[in-house]
Amino acid sequence: MKYCVALSIFFVFGCSNTKYLPEGELLYTGGSVKVEDSVIKKKDRKALEKELEGLLRPKPNKQFLGLRPKLWIYNIAGQPKKEKGFRYWLRTKVGEEPVLFSKVDLDYNASVLRNFTENKGYFKTRISADSTVRNKRATAEYIVVPKKQYIIKSVTFPDDSLAMSRIIGRSSRRSLLKVGNPYDLDLIKAERERIDARLKERGYYYFNPDYILAKVDSSKGDHEVKIRLVIKDDAPPKALTSYKIDKIFVYPNFSISKDSVKYKPEDVVQYKDFTIIDTADTFKPRVFDRTIYFKKGDLYNRKDHNLTLNRFVNLGTFSFVKNEFKPSDSLPKTLDSYYYLTLLPKKFIRVEVLGKTNSASYTGTEINVNWNNRNLFRGAELLTVSVFGGADFQLSGANNGKNIYRLGTETSLTWPRFIVPFFHVEGSSEYIPRTKAAVRYEYQNRTQLYALNSFKGSFGYLWKENVRKEHQLNVFDITYVSPNHVTQEYLDDIKEDETLGKVIEKQLIFGPTYSYTFTNTMQKRKKNTFYFNGELDLAGNVTGLISGANVKKNDTKEIFDVPFSQYAKLKTDFRHYLKLSKESELASRIIVGLGLPYGNSAILPTSKQFVVGGTNSIRAFRARSIGPGSYFNTVTTNNYLPDQSGDLKLEFSTEYRAKLFSIVRGAAFIDAGNIWLVNADPNKPGAEFSKDFMKEIAVGAGVGLRFDVSFFILRTDLAFPLRKPYLPEGERWVIKDIDFGSGSWRKENLILNIAIGYPF
Repeated sequence: MKYCVALSIFFVFGCSNTKYLPEGELLYTGGSVKVEDSVIKKKDRKALEKELEGLLRPKPNKQFLGLRPKLWIYNIAGQPKKEKGFRYWLRTKVGEEPVLFSKVDLDYNASVLRNFTENKGYFKTRISADSTVRNKRATAEYIVVPKKQYIIKSVTFPDDSLAMSRIIGRSSRRSLLKVGNPYDLDLIKAERERIDARLKERGYYYFNPDYILAKVDSSKGDHEVKIRLVIKDDAPPKALTSYKIDKIFVYPNFSISKDSVKYKPEDVVQYKDFTIIDTADTFKPRVFDRTIYFKKGDLYNRKDHNLTLNRFVNLGTFSFVKNEFKPSDSLPKTLDSYYYLTLLPKKFIRVEVLGKTNSASYTGTEINVNWNNRNLFRGAELLTVSVFGGADFQLSGANNGKNIYRLGTETSLTWPRFIVPFFHVEGSSEYIPRTKAAVRYEYQNRTQLYALNSFKGSFGYLWKENVRKEHQLNVFDITYVSPNHVTQEYLDDIKEDETLGKVIEKQLIFGPTYSYTFTNTMQKRKKNTFYFNGELDLAGNVTGLISGANVKKNDTKEIFDVPFSQYAKLKTDFRHYLKLSKESELASRIIVGLGLPYGNSAILPTSKQFVVGGTNSIRAFRARSIGPGSYFNTVTTNNYLPDQSGDLKLEFSTEYRAKLFSIVRGAAFIDAGNIWLVNADPNKPGAEFSKDFMKEIAVGAGVGLRFDVSFFILRTDLAFPLRKPYLPEGERWVIKDIDFGSGSWRKENLILNIAIGYPF
């Protein structure tokens, strides 16, 4: 019976797509390329065929499991009467117009294939094209017969008396053209770009790659070419001349709506090598000294040119940055540099909807309203005052009880430079280094149980080496947490489980923190991209050493009647993204964390401990409900599941993501992990980390939908457990118990997660 259903689906999707075709038209279902050559290795032949097939145009309608559902939707939607409404949306946004064979130009495609193969060194390639028609469908077949591929026999560079020829010759060891490699026109073009970039770093502002001619000689040798690079005879004299920087002009109040800049003599400020025309006295002159890398007399260098522009953009105060170089009228072979800067509004309000994890490891949705003041003290400083509120909740599954609501405010001031006592530190990358000071207050209310007041202050530095590497060092980071409105209900539960009291203890945490992030996920064309974040948190180390604090000897030190925390904590987060196609990828993440309390602390403070479970973690389990280890704290007498936390964390997730249609994306995922205690706790049997930790891994799976509306992503994930670490050994895998038809099973196991943004 099931085979009949499958055949019926194929029949409906297949036949119905061709019956809507215009009279005499055929549905184009794709083209194929076959390379016939006995010399080329099979692996290389297949790779060449794949490259050539990617060049064929047009592309056929998209397929899924051999079907064309988008074309079917287009057909059944019919012709809408108006350019609006559901039918119009279904046909134009979800559906896909049929690709007709009449739009296929076999001769054009054959010429494209010929050009490509010859550009790769397969000279005198023969191409033949044909088509096959069957059941109102047509395919195109191309046979490519390449000759033996030509290789590079020798490469020579300009050897004339020009100064630039000597520069080119000295860089020849970095040439992209290597003797013995196949001839490739794209590599020749790339080599010209490389030479141009080299010359741009040596003052040749007016040079460009078109002034380099590649002479290729294939007349001698057996399928070999000699490549000779020369400077064209008709290259203009200024392109052959290196230039230095003369005057530097800055216009910080430039308006892009006006053709010229009007100013008074008193608006002109001469500062070091810069002439600043600041008609509104907007900035202190030293801002430009820190940002512009050129100085009077410097040789023009495109690297410094781009570095300066990027630093102006990264200041965050300009909406438009324009730079011009003009020949100086006072000195030969020099350029005057002009910077035209258009200001962003000084004050603005921004509203953000975020999926966020706060200082107490609670994950949920948060709304931030930020008021910003750019250029507060005329040094491109940024003042931000934020008010935020959020909630953490999950739907269905085993009862975790009370929801968590958050409300707070934060004020921060960021300077576009390093502020370091006694000496000056200058950043050297295209990204402006920053110093940031912040104070924050947050009120958390776990309904009907307790509330927490959290105060935090920090001072530190943020800097990027490049677009991939980022650092954040807080030399001063202090957190104070105190309880508020602890209910009698929760106090009664503490009598049954003393560990619950740790949550509402006062906490004083201070010390430096450091974070390093590497990512290349912005490189969309790469098949494999990565993200890594490492965090180091050292609390109370110097104070504990000086005071001689030792909790094991009952010698606990206090500050303002609160024991300060002393520990070392390390956390790493590694992610890998494998691009499977243009609209699908496999995303994976592994998190490893370890915290070691010592000196003045026997355990990590609750707000710094690790947790698992929840919307951005193991989604098949309630937030903070897993572990530690195989320990399971049953629901309290007041009918809620207490939070569980530990000193060590291991978590893994992998997720297949694909675009379904329009703004809707789908996902299927597996999450696994757990937390453990470093030291045994007699009140929590099975919670200590041991050599059998792999037997205590929780596993969950699920599917989800993501709605990408450009400015944020709404995520819904439905998950269920596959392995429960708190069950007896031999019974932890619960796959056999899965029963979607059972109401009691669904109530106990299905978790619906609703969040903003991707989980990772």
